[in-house]
Amino acid sequence: MPFDYELLRLIWWALLGALLIGFAVMDGFDLGVATLLPFVARSDGERRIVINTVGPVWEGNQVWLVLGAGAIFAAWPALYAAAFSGFYLAMFVVLCALILRPVGFKFRSKIHDKRWRSFWDWALFAGGFVPALIFGVAVGNALQGAPFRFDDELRMTYEGSFLGLLNPFALFCGFVSVIMLIMHGGCYLALKSDEPVASRAAFAARQAAFILIVAMIVGGVCMELGVNTYRIVGAIDTSGPSNPLLKAVEVRLGGVSANYARHLWMLAAPAAALAGAAIAGTLTIYRRDGAAFVASAISVAGVVATAGVSLFPFLLPSSLAPDQSLTVWDASSSELTLGIMLVAVVIFLPIIVAYTAWAYRVLRGRVTLAAIRSDTSSY
Repeated sequence: MPFDYELLRLIWWALLGALLIGFAVMDGFDLGVATLLPFVARSDGERRIVINTVGPVWEGNQVWLVLGAGAIFAAWPALYAAAFSGFYLAMFVVLCALILRPVGFKFRSKIHDKRWRSFWDWALFAGGFVPALIFGVAVGNALQGAPFRFDDELRMTYEGSFLGLLNPFALFCGFVSVIMLIMHGGCYLALKSDEPVASRAAFAARQAAFILIVAMIVGGVCMELGVNTYRIVGAIDTSGPSNPLLKAVEVRLGGVSANYARHLWMLAAPAAALAGAAIAGTLTIYRRDGAAFVASAISVAGVVATAGVSLFPFLLPSSLAPDQSLTVWDASSSELTLGIMLVAVVIFLPIIVAYTAWAYRVLRGRVTLAAIRSDTSSY
């Protein structure tokens, strides 16, 4: 194996971040579009335009969610066990909301009664808003630390509750997630939809972009002054066995800036988040829709990366037993497993990216009502 265990762990930490960013960027805009559906479309024809901008691509976008969950399961099994067990009810709510999307797309296009169409429009809204909110809440809880611990045989116990996840800081992170995806979805709608939907979407994206900037700054102040941060005390064997019981962790209130001071390159993440949002918001004024969407994608990537680097080297801190927190160095699969998976990623990920690029090239152009009416396969 050309890479040692320490480097493989760092590579897979970066790959996990890349896959989660891919999910946030690719599936994020259709969650944002669904959230905006009742507000930017005022007639049945306009709602059909909005739905058909994402109808052909939303299923393919969810590949990134499957890849991210699969990477957590295979590369970070302890993280998978702690997160998916502790956040089980929250993930179940997300799953139920995501199921509303294919059902909503299918039934809305088959029903002509206005009341039922309105019902499915709001179901599609819930299918976008609820996952955006819950994913942000999950990140907020990860930043604060989750109440789990391990016994001597590494059996995990989670001592939190679903209502405990809905604490003020986590709900604030959920708000940031929703606003971020409204910005991203609005930029996508401005690029893909016909007037007057495109203008309304550009306005919504612009407002969301500037709210996101303020929310990011407020969130940073909260992290610095009022949220627990975690730091490994003493030495840790970065190439040692994956055992979260073999370290000491110090907890202090606030001080997330210390992590950025130790690793200055991490400042690129919040800088990208703020600059991307500012550029996207400004470009929507001049209706540079393609460039605004790219800037929005950069901002989304920066927000997700900010959460990841703020925790580094932790993956999921434990508020119940800080010494048993999960880190990059003690929560991974074996060296052999990480190596084999890396080969698989090198082979298959470029194929997925190439196919996705080809599909979006084929589907380029704006969605118009005339085109929808002439296409019997439209939603």
